[in-house]
Amino acid sequence: MAYSLEGKRLYVAGHRGMVGSALVRRLEGENPAEILTATRSEVDLISQAAATGWIEKVRPDAVFIPAAKVGGILANDSYPADFLYENLMIAANLIRACHDVGVEKLLFLGSSCIYPKFAAQPIEEDSLLTGPLEPTNEWYAIAKIAGIKLCQAYRRQHGDDFISAMPTNLYGPGDNYNLETSHVIPALIRKAHEAKNSGASSMEIWGTGTPRREFLHADDCADALVHLMKVHSSPEHVNVGSGDDIPIKELAELIMEVVGFKGELVHDTSKPDGTPRKLMSAERIRALGWSPSISLQDGLAHAYECFLKEQVR
Repeated sequence: MAYSLEGKRLYVAGHRGMVGSALVRRLEGENPAEILTATRSEVDLISQAAATGWIEKVRPDAVFIPAAKVGGILANDSYPADFLYENLMIAANLIRACHDVGVEKLLFLGSSCIYPKFAAQPIEEDSLLTGPLEPTNEWYAIAKIAGIKLCQAYRRQHGDDFISAMPTNLYGPGDNYNLETSHVIPALIRKAHEAKNSGASSMEIWGTGTPRREFLHADDCADALVHLMKVHSSPEHVNVGSGDDIPIKELAELIMEVVGFKGELVHDTSKPDGTPRKLMSAERIRALGWSPSISLQDGLAHAYECFLKEQVR
């Protein structure tokens, strides 16, 4: 049966993040009774006492958990303990607290990095735990796998309607453009923008540019998550992606075109490529009646517009 969000109290954990803010925008169209949010200064989700106290205080009907400590290859490699511990605590604290107060439905947000490094492409949901992870982000991946399993465990032991979704690489409004901690699209947007403004003759990217990646606009992701909250009720997690991938070199060239940088693309092959290819199967979510609506070209143009506005501020 479909789960209606109308008239419900909906808590979005991590509402200031890229996915969380997109969810808040999307949920406003669902006519909820209230959309509940809290900043980290108001509730530290890494603290069990704080997270439990918040859930007991506001008693939401449904909960979305996009809250996470996130970052790219460099950040994951530099701060493995932080990525593992903080993400484990966020998942464990919120999922347990939601069980304790009787939340009707919960959606935990994972990541495509949960899958084995050399999983068959496109990656199906059943590939989980069938091989070793990509070493450069295994700490984050292990925490997300634990969150999936915790949702399944509460569902199995207590009958809680807790589900999980695994988004592909996301980008869009509110992205992180810090070159030391950002993912590939925001990093390339900033690099191309700065190269253009400085009159540089070239722009550098990490690795060979041959790895292929799949990308999804944050607003499409939010739409998919709302759809899953309404129609999906199963222990199995669901991939959320575009169903298409692109080589990093072509992505960089597309971003250079969007930004208007006419220089040369240079490869730093001393830096790692990461996983050779990561394309998730979209069959399960398509069967549930959802597909994306924002093309990569349009999405990148929108992301660059948002970047320019954020730079002005």
